[in-house]
Amino acid sequence: MRKIVLIAALAVLTALPIGCTAQTEKTENTIQTQPQTQRQPLEPLLTQTDFTEVAARTIDAVVHIKTEMTKLTPLYQSFFGMIIDRGVQRQTYNAYGSGVIISSDGYIVTNNHVVQDAERLTVTLNDRREIPARIVGIDPATDLAVIKIEASNLQSIPFGNSDSARIGEPVLAIGNPFNLTSTVTAGIISAKARYMNIINNPGVESTIESFIQTDAAVNSGNSGGALVNGRAELIGINTAIASGNGYYTGYSFAIPSNIARKVTADLRHYGTVQRGYLGVNVAEVTPQLAAKLKLDQPQGVFIARVIPNCAADKAGLREGDILVKVNNMDVNSYASMMEEVALFNPGDAVEVAFLRDGKLHTATLTLLNSKGNTQIIKN
Repeated sequence: MRKIVLIAALAVLTALPIGCTAQTEKTENTIQTQPQTQRQPLEPLLTQTDFTEVAARTIDAVVHIKTEMTKLTPLYQSFFGMIIDRGVQRQTYNAYGSGVIISSDGYIVTNNHVVQDAERLTVTLNDRREIPARIVGIDPATDLAVIKIEASNLQSIPFGNSDSARIGEPVLAIGNPFNLTSTVTAGIISAKARYMNIINNPGVESTIESFIQTDAAVNSGNSGGALVNGRAELIGINTAIASGNGYYTGYSFAIPSNIARKVTADLRHYGTVQRGYLGVNVAEVTPQLAAKLKLDQPQGVFIARVIPNCAADKAGLREGDILVKVNNMDVNSYASMMEEVALFNPGDAVEVAFLRDGKLHTATLTLLNSKGNTQIIKN
């Protein structure tokens, strides 16, 4: 079982099946020297941030998760120099992670890879209470899971709007690295809509990766912990680090809170995630492709294929169209497109904007599930 995902190398996504200089005017006249005026001091754009109140409001809502599992391992015996197969033996393993309380009655969001193989779960609160937990539901496509403890009047962290999070915005990461419980680190949002190709779950029809990148230090054991903003709101679930040695080296990645909010609500109500699809295969718009399509600049995502009888097809989109907005949000990558679509259910009407022959068009699509209808799927 993975405690946290390690990324050794990154690749640029190319296709998926689904300076400035100041120019002055030259003159023959002699340049007249103007008296220098004294500038007024500017107000600082960046001020020191005190996170003490934010930490106080959120730290009790981040829990330590201990998972217990058993694995069958080969058992061999040496007998006069011969290795004899004696079958298998059961060995017990423990792994650790973090979670975030999202309701006062004990619902907790964490990473799927923290709990997916667990036979027994124990949650330790910040006040040191240890409480058994059960799995409510898992979603390998987003690497999210919901677990439940029997408790009441718990401190929780409200979901914030990850779409409103800005690059450069200060954030806190709260979790339990190396079993050091209730650890708080600070950083900024370094980037958004990062596609890392790190969610690898066989049998998952499509994974959804659109990470918030931050330089707040996280390590093994932080998986499932909270990324919070200056308003003490949950804007991400810490999931992975960019590292070749298993330790934090400068960048970490979190699942956006808008995705986590939707997934947790579905898991609590239906036991599985209700996921709508556009029914298209897309490719990134590279500078070369933009030149070929006669675009002023690379923008949007190129629709390489429209799947018959699916949402995009029924709304009149065609191969060669360039999708630029979903639900009035700009999409400039596969990751950003998937992030926006992932917020909706099958049957929801979603407005999209796209370019065709250099002209901007809009259409309203009714999203369909993987079976091509709008029915609710329960588990």
